[in-house]
Amino acid sequence: MPTAELIERIRPRLEALLVEMVERKEKIDAHLQHRDEAPEPDSAERAQSMENDEVLEALDVHGLEEITAITRALRRMDEGTYETCAACSESIATRRLEALMFTELCIECAKAREEG
Repeated sequence: MPTAELIERIRPRLEALLVEMVERKEKIDAHLQHRDEAPEPDSAERAQSMENDEVLEALDVHGLEEITAITRALRRMDEGTYETCAACSESIATRRLEALMFTELCIECAKAREEG
C-alpha cells in the first residue's frame, strides 16, 4: 500500500486516539490533585483511597507514554519516516502499522529488543 494511502487511513485514528488519551490523562490528573484534601476518617477507606491513587498513578504514567508515542508517530508521518524502523531503517510492514499504529520498530527489531 502506498505511504500516502496508509497515512490517510491511520492519521485520523491516531489523532482521535490522542484526543482520547489527553482527556483521560486530564481526568486522572484532576483526581490525583484532590488527594491532598482531608483523608478519609476510616482506616479501611484511607487504605482503599491510597490503593486507588496508586492505580491512577500507574495509569497516568502509561497514558503519558501512549501520548508521547502517538505524538512521535504523527511527527514521523509529517517527516515522511512513518514506515521506517527507528532502529534499522528498514521498512515497517503495513500490517504491523495498521495493528500497532504508533510502533517505531519493524517486527525483527521489536523481537530483538524484547529478547535483549
